[in-house]
This record gives sequence, structure tokens and C-alpha cells, in this order.
Amino acid sequence: MAVKGKKTIGRTEVIDLPELGLYNIHAKIDTGAETSVLHCEEMEVVKKSGHLYITAYIRPDEDSEKTLKLTFPVHRERTVKSSFGQSEIRYIFLTKIRMFNQLYDIKLSFRNRSAMSYPMLLGRNFITGKFLVDVSKKNLATNII
Repeated sequence: MAVKGKKTIGRTEVIDLPELGLYNIHAKIDTGAETSVLHCEEMEVVKKSGHLYITAYIRPDEDSEKTLKLTFPVHRERTVKSSFGQSEIRYIFLTKIRMFNQLYDIKLSFRNRSAMSYPMLLGRNFITGKFLVDVSKKNLATNII
């Protein structure tokens, strides 16, 4: 079902981040979160030639010790308040996300989400204007490659 060209997504989706080499990522849709975030084991921000870069270490497969090292230019810094009321600086970078076999631009940040059920959150900044959320459904945007 679509309303005015907006596709419907469920409360969770399985997405791809092809520029990161990550596929079949389980993402929770969080309309209460402003920004989208992806789990990383650890990250660091470095300044090179006057520009900030974020490097994150990600295990693409939970059952493997193999770690990817990903580096992106920082698009912007943002102060974010957690659901616990703590403020922290998030470093936002730009990449592509695949849903419904379509590529969309997404602003993402890295964070250790090992204590969370889903390695990724899709927040309002990404959802707004593109999707409607049907919380009674799951995995409506499945990619078939």
C-alpha cells in the first residue's frame, strides 16, 4: 500500500548498505530517533588535511571474527540526546541504503549497539517524506538481488 507515492515499511526491515559492503542488516524503525545509527565495535575520528574522518570497525557477520575497517569523511557533527537523557556528539557521514531494490541517500552515524537487539536504527531524518510505518508489519522492503 502506498499513500501519495510513499512506500510502507514495517517496524523492522532488512536493508543493505552497499557502499559499506554490508548486506541483510536487521534494522529497527525508530520514529522517536532523529538520526539513523549503525553498530560498530569501535570507532575513531581523525583530522587529516583540515577535514574530519570517521573510521569504524564492523563485524559484518556476528559469527565471524572478521572485521571491516570503514572510513568516511564526516558530513557534520551533531549533539544527540540518548533515551536516557545523556548528550553525546555523533559524527554523521553520507552513504547509500538499499530498500525495495532502490538506492536512497542516508545520513548515518556509528555507535556501539552491542547491548541493543538490532545493529541498526532507521530514524526520522531518513523515514520522513519517503515512507509510512505500519507497526503491525515487518520486512516489507526486502531486497531481491
